[in-house]
Amino acid sequence: MFIVAVTGGIATGKSTVSKVFERHGIPVIDADKIAREIVEPGQAGWEQIRAAFGEDVLLPSKEINRPVLARMIFEDKELRGKLNQITHPKIHRKIFWQAFKLFVTGHSWIVLDLPLLFETGILMDFIYKIVCVSCDSDKQLQRLIARNELSEADASHRIKSQMPLEKKCEQSHFVIDNNGSVEETEESAIRIVSMMKESKQHWRNRVYLLGLVMIVGFTIYMLLKIFSRVPDDI
Repeated sequence: MFIVAVTGGIATGKSTVSKVFERHGIPVIDADKIAREIVEPGQAGWEQIRAAFGEDVLLPSKEINRPVLARMIFEDKELRGKLNQITHPKIHRKIFWQAFKLFVTGHSWIVLDLPLLFETGILMDFIYKIVCVSCDSDKQLQRLIARNELSEADASHRIKSQMPLEKKCEQSHFVIDNNGSVEETEESAIRIVSMMKESKQHWRNRVYLLGLVMIVGFTIYMLLKIFSRVPDDI
């Protein structure tokens, strides 16, 4: 199995591209969805956020007040770092576990929807190809304002908190320009799906893993055989 990462900036259209992969039968692990799950009331992440940020970030229902927490962290780099320390390890553990389950069930390749792939850098060594979804900065700003009902200042804070989009594009294998219509964006994603389906990388990965397992197994066997011998003069 190999992994394709879909990344980009906030409100550039990553979800649109990920849905194309899903429609073509490719499993997608959504980091944002996992991030929401780990902070549901009663979860360890929720407990840690309440302890670190106080009751002010909770709604009457005890759920996290996302707009309030988002405003806090996007205006304060130190608070953003504190939240990342709470959530990122939990998110990455769930991503690894879900990817492992997809591997053992025989999938050739999967997609990780990872908005902060480059910012964290933790999963980079496991990624085969990176797809960056991009759009003009003005369009990104207006989309974010409309989607999240933010002021221009708040939307700008959120965009600037991430790695510049042009740098993400430079480090990606594919760049999807999402300045046009939805249909154009989907066509670009479909072309990538076709290329990945033709790739033999998943076979190379499985052969490599099988060889590694055989080497480890043979080493363990030989060590057990050596240490299980009983000297003749005892």
